[in-house]
Amino acid sequence: MAWGETGAWLEGKQNERLYQRLLDEAQDAPSRNARRKKIVRPEEMPWEMSRQGLLKHLMNEQMNTRIETVDAYMQIIPPGSRSGKHRHLAEECVYVLEGKGYDLHQDCDVEITDVFDWKINPEVKRFEWEAGDYIYIPPNTVHQHFNADPKNPVRLISSTARIFRQMGLNTLDQMEDAPEYDPKVVLTSEIVRQYLRGERK
Repeated sequence: MAWGETGAWLEGKQNERLYQRLLDEAQDAPSRNARRKKIVRPEEMPWEMSRQGLLKHLMNEQMNTRIETVDAYMQIIPPGSRSGKHRHLAEECVYVLEGKGYDLHQDCDVEITDVFDWKINPEVKRFEWEAGDYIYIPPNTVHQHFNADPKNPVRLISSTARIFRQMGLNTLDQMEDAPEYDPKVVLTSEIVRQYLRGERK
């Protein structure tokens, strides 16, 4: 044969139906999607006592919904409290449903080569917000939400794109936990109401 690398590329005994699996997945998509929810009721949206705070997941890749590219949750910040502090590569849009407060943001210098390297800038930027505003969090920004009202809760809707995770860049770093975080607590509607009223710390 004319090709000098013939001895190399002819090696191997493994056979896989990888392309056929792509075809099968494409063919099965209509049937599979018909079984996925287009309407998600409140009782189907899971609560989570997370390190970032009290979350009610609206759409998540692990939920059986039609949405393919976006994750979103509602976050509750009790009176006078704050969220956790974290950083992720994906940009984030947060809509303020209820309450008032402020965000603290720190930009990061990022270098992506064979490894992902980031350094936090020391400058802390403060952004005030209230109900009806939306908060834009740029990619790779360290951020934290603060409820400025000692008597009333804050409710936020957060959305991020899944694309970075799907590209293998699922960088999510938690620098500080929300004050309410307790992995032993299982959230129920009554327990969430207690947090909303400031009765639980």
